[in-house]
Amino acid sequence: MIRWLLRGLLCLALIAPGTLLAAGSISVLTVDGPIGPATADYLTRGIERAEKDKAQLVVIQIDTPGGLDTSMRSIIKAILASPVPVASFVAPSGARAASAGTYILYASHIAAMAPGTNLGAATPVQIGGMPGQPEGDKPAGGKDEKTKDDKAAPAGNEETLARKQVNDAAAYIRGLAQLRGRNADWAERAVRESVSLTAADAQRLKVVDLLARDVPDLLAKLDGKTLEVAGQKIALATNGARLVQHEPDWRAQILAVITNPSVALILMMIGVYGLIFEFSNPGSGVGGVIGGICLILALYALQLLPVNFAGIALILLGILFMAAEAFMPSFGIIGFGGIAAFVVGAVILIDTEVPGYGIPLSLIITVALSSALVIFAIIAMAVRSRRRALVSGDAGLVGSQATLLDLGVDDPHIGWVQLQGERWQVRSDAPLRSGQRVRVLARKGLLLDVTADERPPKGD
Repeated sequence: MIRWLLRGLLCLALIAPGTLLAAGSISVLTVDGPIGPATADYLTRGIERAEKDKAQLVVIQIDTPGGLDTSMRSIIKAILASPVPVASFVAPSGARAASAGTYILYASHIAAMAPGTNLGAATPVQIGGMPGQPEGDKPAGGKDEKTKDDKAAPAGNEETLARKQVNDAAAYIRGLAQLRGRNADWAERAVRESVSLTAADAQRLKVVDLLARDVPDLLAKLDGKTLEVAGQKIALATNGARLVQHEPDWRAQILAVITNPSVALILMMIGVYGLIFEFSNPGSGVGGVIGGICLILALYALQLLPVNFAGIALILLGILFMAAEAFMPSFGIIGFGGIAAFVVGAVILIDTEVPGYGIPLSLIITVALSSALVIFAIIAMAVRSRRRALVSGDAGLVGSQATLLDLGVDDPHIGWVQLQGERWQVRSDAPLRSGQRVRVLARKGLLLDVTADERPPKGD
């Protein structure tokens, strides 16, 4: 007992004045895949939960090809504002922290990697596939090969915008590197030249703080390390601390599903078609309820994604045209115009080339072909109905057969029959008798001209 007490007093004596000794559990969060709205929600809420649980450290285990800029910046804001230190760890072996993952690694209080991992390639993806190479996107060590004429030529708007994006990203990651005391020059090269590093090279160039095999090995190496967090120094006590693994909850999982661009597109189609069905057949409520829910979910997902509003307009216009074909058959003109508008809108809907955030062309073609089959069926039904003989109105009455129900009181040439669900008064040149079969010759207002008909009824 005395020995352990002396050890404790010695540790306290070694800690610098004003340094807090961290105590508590360690929260472990996992990022496996593209960084998007669902990932940002999961990590920001995970960091907030760690603060409420009084955790001493948050470990974010990363394996990502990159992601959306807005989601990445939301995560970095949460890390910078966190009173709990955050350690980003690229693991397991074979994982990567490319593009947005590199920024998150630089923003974290501790940056670590497992052997066999890599990071870098942090050049922002050009929105909308803008042509033109940014000024900094030259091979490492290469010289500017532009001629005088090229330098004198004014840059186009798209190239200027691309250059602005690269300069903004370079300044952003350099600021993070200076904040954490990491290699700022290499960080800028990762943005301007899309260079990457292995784990060993990253440690050698002071891009990351340390290497570790796994999370327990990382915590063993962090034990006793002092960090400056929110203006105060904190000494970690990670050796033997309790690990709390926080997996994405139902909210994060649902958000990940509906923010998938393919799912958002399908939800929007179901929503619009459901509302059209409800407006054309009011009273059932099924189409309105399902359509309204799906449309709201789709709009919520799309406002979180980098969408092209022209694409949304073309998709909605295409769906409306295809639905209009069902109610106003134009023998394909409106319907196929709607298919063309839908395909073009779906192709340009997502305004980014970030991996994992495109709509597969196979899905677009499948939906377009399904809509085409529906339109073909509608056209076929319209043609058949056009060729079919009329069975209602005067055309349906004339030539029809009926049985005489009653006779007139004073006139044997007058009687009553039941046709098309209605009771009609009939008149014949020849005397009529009750129960006699008659055939309609013509209609004159509310009176039908009939004649005796001894043929068997249709269908017998």
